[in-house]
Amino acid sequence: MRVSKAFIPTVKETPGEAEIPSHKLMLRAGLMRKVASGFYEYLPLGQRVILKVNQIIREEMERAGAQEVLMPIMTPAELWQETGRWQKYGKELMRVKDRHDRDYALGPTHEEVITDMVRRELKSYKQLPMNLFQIATKFRDEVRPRFGVMRSREFLMKDGYSFDVDDAACDKTYWIMFEAYKRIFKRCGLLCSPVEADSGLIGGSFTHEFMVLADSGEAAIAMCEACGYAANMEKAAGVPSPAAVSQATTEAFATVDTPEKYTVEDVGVLLKLPPSQFIKTLIFLADGKPIAVLIRGDHEVNEVKVQNALGTTELVLAPAEKVMEVTGAPVGFAGPVGLKGVKILADNALKDGHDYVTGALVKDKHLVHVEIGRDCAAPWYNDFRSVVTGDGCPKCGKPLKAGRGIEVGQTFKLGTKYSKSMKCVYLGEDSKDHEAVMGCYGIGVTRTVAAAIEQHNDAEGILWPISLAPYQVHLLLLNPAEPEVAKVADQCYEDLKKAGYEVLYDDRADSSAGFKFKDADLLGMPLSVRVGSRGLKEGVIEVKRRREKEPAKVPPAQVLDKVKEFAVEEWKLCAP
Repeated sequence: MRVSKAFIPTVKETPGEAEIPSHKLMLRAGLMRKVASGFYEYLPLGQRVILKVNQIIREEMERAGAQEVLMPIMTPAELWQETGRWQKYGKELMRVKDRHDRDYALGPTHEEVITDMVRRELKSYKQLPMNLFQIATKFRDEVRPRFGVMRSREFLMKDGYSFDVDDAACDKTYWIMFEAYKRIFKRCGLLCSPVEADSGLIGGSFTHEFMVLADSGEAAIAMCEACGYAANMEKAAGVPSPAAVSQATTEAFATVDTPEKYTVEDVGVLLKLPPSQFIKTLIFLADGKPIAVLIRGDHEVNEVKVQNALGTTELVLAPAEKVMEVTGAPVGFAGPVGLKGVKILADNALKDGHDYVTGALVKDKHLVHVEIGRDCAAPWYNDFRSVVTGDGCPKCGKPLKAGRGIEVGQTFKLGTKYSKSMKCVYLGEDSKDHEAVMGCYGIGVTRTVAAAIEQHNDAEGILWPISLAPYQVHLLLLNPAEPEVAKVADQCYEDLKKAGYEVLYDDRADSSAGFKFKDADLLGMPLSVRVGSRGLKEGVIEVKRRREKEPAKVPPAQVLDKVKEFAVEEWKLCAP
């Protein structure tokens, strides 16, 4: 493709709306443009990258035994109502009405639709296993779209679904797909780590998120460099540091004055005690009903863990007026001693501690020498906290490290969550009906493009992995006004294309060499060939890898060999 005829509207300045590298560079390099908040159009270079991601996905899905289908974006409310997600999904589900006043959803995911498709055709166990996928546009009405395509309201996604005869067969399919996902992201040139995760509104018995490690990632993850354990912070478990006091006190609890002191930090300074000797009592509304969650003073409540343990649809911190109604005291003075009328949950880390400080249920007062079980009813213990750097790994005990990642894919073992509610059954060998056991496998295609840029960029622009690059070679004609130079560059263009390379040829007559160099670095093709009068006078053409500073200078007859040598090295970086 000649740049003089291409639609590649690059810009020098970073758009003010862009916050992270991928968003900035996708706009500057002319890969996409914003249409409305959370909605983007993809220009030719961006579309070429998307198609390459799609092709890698299709190849690996076929290798894993999956078949491609295509389902409608707009789906009837009745399917969502069968599983209860019409109500549970909340405002993120884009809902529309047709001219007959019938309700529909613009699908954020397609579990209901695929289950409906399969239940209408599934008769016998002989039809299983069945593994289907699609690559299609999805919609989620994000309250705050941001970071470009990282959190947009419309996005391209690969979603796949498997149907098996039983748990053992589903497990086998799950791990086949798990390995296929590892291959996909490696072929995309991404450093990607699968982490244990929470299944959220999709549901299921277990799940993994595939995280591209990047400082700009929205997801917090916990990792163990010793054994490889990794989990999303919503799911991560860890062994906490010891409690401040490990022996029970014989002293009765007592009230102390703490005027205008309601945070753990302030009361700790006043009483000269560490945060780990405190119990924080937080009041939440779980599906509208108040509950109390007890957490050690140096820890934070993990709301996802609480919500999952309770099985509630919604969990929010209670407003100040509700806290006053439930505890009889302002925010900051709640405690378990004397608290009545609410369910009390406590994090496991509180089990090993004693002699705690808590709120006294009275303004400006706290209790000291509190023993759980002695001074208040034993609560429901569970893992309700977020892990922190330095916690012990749950597998090997070595210290965990906190990091950030970009979720590009997720695999779920759904079990019979959807097949049971939607009656997706098959006739087994025993001549009885059985519910199909399902798995679900998603990849954010447009998010994968952005994640690749987040992981592969420098101060000048993008550094595309060769497997995703819009073009493999960027040919620069540096002196278009000189016929002999143009003739050599034109010949290079034809030779490179004939050799099977995808070539972007910057033949613009009105752009300086410096401007072309800048554009080449911004666009980030892995290889470039630079044809200029100065080099030709010396009998050489420059061939350069984008990730290296200095070019190789070779005679014109050796350009193809050098390009091939560099291309082989680039492809090694994407080998599964």
